Amino acid sequence: MADDGTQHHGRRTFLKATGAAGAAVAFSGMASATPGRSPGPKDDEVLVGVSASADLRKTVEQHVPGNAEVVHQNDDLRYVAVKFKGSDTARENFKDAIAKKEHVKYAEDNATFHALATPNDPKFGQQYAPQQVNSDQAWDTTFGDSNVTIAVVDTGAQYSHPDLSGNYESDPGKDFVDNDADPAPDVPSDEYHGTHVSGCAAAVVDNGTGVAGQGNSSLINGRALDESGGGSLSDIADAVKWAADQGADVINMSLGGGGYTDTMKNAVSYATNNGSLVFAAAGNDGSQGVSYPAAYSECVAVSAVDDSENLASFSQYGSSVELCAPGVDVLSTTTETRGSYETLSGTSMATPVTSGVAGLTLAKWSGLTNNELRSHLKNTAADIGLSSDEQGSGQVDAYAAVTTDPSGGDDGGDGGGGGGDSTSSSLSGSLSGYYDYDDYSYGWNYSSPSQVVVELDGPSDADFDLYVNTGTTAAATPSDYDYASYTADSQETITIDNPDDSTDLQVDVDSYSGSGSYTLTITEYQ
Repeated sequence: MADDGTQHHGRRTFLKATGAAGAAVAFSGMASATPGRSPGPKDDEVLVGVSASADLRKTVEQHVPGNAEVVHQNDDLRYVAVKFKGSDTARENFKDAIAKKEHVKYAEDNATFHALATPNDPKFGQQYAPQQVNSDQAWDTTFGDSNVTIAVVDTGAQYSHPDLSGNYESDPGKDFVDNDADPAPDVPSDEYHGTHVSGCAAAVVDNGTGVAGQGNSSLINGRALDESGGGSLSDIADAVKWAADQGADVINMSLGGGGYTDTMKNAVSYATNNGSLVFAAAGNDGSQGVSYPAAYSECVAVSAVDDSENLASFSQYGSSVELCAPGVDVLSTTTETRGSYETLSGTSMATPVTSGVAGLTLAKWSGLTNNELRSHLKNTAADIGLSSDEQGSGQVDAYAAVTTDPSGGDDGGDGGGGGGDSTSSSLSGSLSGYYDYDDYSYGWNYSSPSQVVVELDGPSDADFDLYVNTGTTAAATPSDYDYASYTADSQETITIDNPDDSTDLQVDVDSYSGSGSYTLTITEYQ
């Protein structure tokens, strides 16, 4: 990697030969946990990310002090969890020391995330969310498709619920909290959030029972939050990675907290690179700026509105918001212990409404990639009169999404702007070692593109990183960039909405360690 003071060599103009986007690369490997590892939040752990060019466990274990031990690892996301026994000082010293060691990409606390629901007393006897996003009109075209899978990363879900069992897969998911194969709630009276989220997305439509979700997509549940509503960063990241490996088309994350972490960034990058579209709740404290994981560029951040299409008082907002959906007093499924149905509020509810519409859209337009689906939902969203910081491209609109041709044949949306056309360019290069990098200057094909996706597909035994600058002629570097993707391997993706096209896009491909050939692909969306 180039040192901070190293001058980058002259940039090359990015070739504009049309090419297909780089193929997503799947990796083998598994997460393994020490038997008896406690469920839920793990505030006494440090997560250490290790480059793909080094042995994961050995790199860390040789530096672990006597009052700590490695208790968990994820080979695909390239991190291990180190558990400390009662010493905050020792944990902090370890983070500082190991972050400086060769092949270590980061060291961070195993932060705690929480479900983003705001429960209240039921006030409405009927649903309004499907009608407000026009799912009921979309059902004239399709009720959904069981070949489309939505993964709910949340608390456990009562998949046997009479209004969910028809859409939950026969293998309903995995429990990352208790490390077993059953994602059902441990304490159904307290652990109902995942059941409610599941129903918002895909309670069975047209079955004569209870409520309706947005469409009949298949559901799976990665239980990563316990009955308290909290869960560790590692459990959530592992669940996201697992969901992508199951082939989930959509991953719903109605949770937030913990701030920026490399582990979660790597997890949502992995999911994106493997074809999943990740939706995440903007957050519930009513402030400007969305919570993580919604704030990652890989995630579609969703804000909440009420039944009058006003921004919910609790909903966070800001430039990262891409879509909005109903999230106030939303009636959905809950555990049978709690009465089978209840009304909840939160961006936790708006997010699965959006995820459900995404699943319904894929039932009609099955060939869409995750980036194409993302653009199509935004292009067909309804402008409900809020600012872009509050609604993003608009309120998700199921009817417009299923009746508008994504290829741009007709324009059925109110808020997206543009027909969703795209153009892709790619080139190949190689890097010789940790000191090597390639800089590129990319000239735009479209005027005011709605989105640009920069993808790097490099060698599996090396660790290449990707850095991008916009609105400047200065080259991007590891110490000076606007956007970055630096997972522990060489599969990197950067997604930028409404990029600044006043200057050429500046792209840096940098070897953190290792050598080999790579393919760089840039895709613009109108």
